[in-house]
Amino acid sequence: MKNYAGVVLIFVLAACSNAQNPKETSEPKKVQAATTNTAVELENPKLQSIYNNYVVLKDALVASDYEPAKQAASALEKQLAGYEGCENTSLIAKKISASKDLAAQRKEFTYLSSDVIALFNHATIKKGTIYVEHCPMANKGDGGSWLSSEKKIQNPYYGDEMMECGTVTDEFKVSI
Repeated sequence: MKNYAGVVLIFVLAACSNAQNPKETSEPKKVQAATTNTAVELENPKLQSIYNNYVVLKDALVASDYEPAKQAASALEKQLAGYEGCENTSLIAKKISASKDLAAQRKEFTYLSSDVIALFNHATIKKGTIYVEHCPMANKGDGGSWLSSEKKIQNPYYGDEMMECGTVTDEFKVSI
């Protein structure tokens, strides 16, 4: 039992520290400051803000909008930097905001998503469901996962090129 508790503790602490680094039209959209996501409500307000900003970034990538993704990543960077244990993950968000093109943003989004998926796996959800979605073709066949507030696949790695490529691999729900 001690070994199990130790492994769980390490996983929780490393959730943000393991970093190695919506739209149907193609018109650029201005990213608004993240507001409360009504589909998902988290117990921790800081995590809620991180989740909301993550979704804005993901949606900008779904829409293949470079500038809004850059702005959303910058906002997310600040949120992650202020959350204990997520300092390294904030550096990934910073790389996304400093990226020179959409392809580089999407590549870094893979690492960012890996970290935030681990973070939200342990979050207390008061309302809604967070879906973990995965596209096996992303990153030249290495695959890529992301979080979403809806079950419908909206692929941030390919946008309009392969909007529905992916499946739901996990769900984080309200604890009873």
